[in-house]
Amino acid sequence: MKTLAAILVETGKPLVLEEIEIPELKEGQVLVEVKYSGVCHTQVSECRGYRGHDAYLPHCLGHEGTGVVTAVGPGVTRVKEADPVLLSWMKGPGADVPGTVYSSPRGRINAGGITTFGRHSVLSENRLTPLPSSISLSESAMLGCAVPTGVGAVFNTAQAKTGQSILVFGVGGVGLCAVAGAVLAGCNPIVAIDVNESKLRIAREMGATHCICLQQEQLVPSLEQISKSGFDIAIEASGRPVAMQQALESVRSMGGIAVILGNARFGEELKIDPRQLNQGKQLRGSWGGDNQPSRDFPRYVDYLLSGNLNVKPLISSIYSLSAINNAIDDLENGKVIRPLIDMDLH
Repeated sequence: MKTLAAILVETGKPLVLEEIEIPELKEGQVLVEVKYSGVCHTQVSECRGYRGHDAYLPHCLGHEGTGVVTAVGPGVTRVKEADPVLLSWMKGPGADVPGTVYSSPRGRINAGGITTFGRHSVLSENRLTPLPSSISLSESAMLGCAVPTGVGAVFNTAQAKTGQSILVFGVGGVGLCAVAGAVLAGCNPIVAIDVNESKLRIAREMGATHCICLQQEQLVPSLEQISKSGFDIAIEASGRPVAMQQALESVRSMGGIAVILGNARFGEELKIDPRQLNQGKQLRGSWGGDNQPSRDFPRYVDYLLSGNLNVKPLISSIYSLSAINNAIDDLENGKVIRPLIDMDLH
């Protein structure tokens, strides 16, 4: 069986649409017909070479989406044929299969345990979560990365409590989900910080109580007007080291928590004043919101189905697979929040 996929052949160059041959499923592998795929800044970094040397070229990309199971390999028990499923890079229960190798006219095409930039994909069982048939496969595609990373950073990494104050630096897809997580946690105030006014308008829609546009306002005076003693939590989701530094500086002494979510470019460094740590502030890293998919993903599904979590503002543009490079360009240039690839569009 053959399928169409977007392949990264060379960093710094557009993805190439190519027919690839799907191999026979190994133990613990699942074949999924991908319905929707999100596009994350991680893919921008991979395509542009911002993450450094790529040893796996040529390879498939994509790590969040939804689809329908079309076949299962030996030993698979979590899903069965015809199940709607969530696709995520975050490892849950089930077999952990490193990846697969497709064949194509150019030769070997590598892939990891999950890829979503194609009409069909062979995935490791532990990257799949069954979905209820009542859920929207387009909206729930955001549950594969953006939602668990942003909401998880608030609930799992920062362990936010009702009434705590919170800042979110960078309100792209993940940052907006952090804003939504802060609302769900009962935080107040919720301050969104960005250079893009249109993103800040969406942050207001998602529940931010205050917005600071760094193109127009000075950060420190603006924050002091909201809280003079510093904030309980700061979530950094921009990937800029200067914002990571500001996040630590913005939280209160004796227990304030700064969580770093953004991916800096290869070679960039974070410089901090150690006295910030001497004040009892905490700087925390986060592995995509520190989720346990078997515990957390059902909760995010329930939030979506109940209407307590609204991801529609994130999905500003829907693209076909043939327009994948436009989606990546638009994401990098700040024209869209979270591009969504609809595999049925032509």
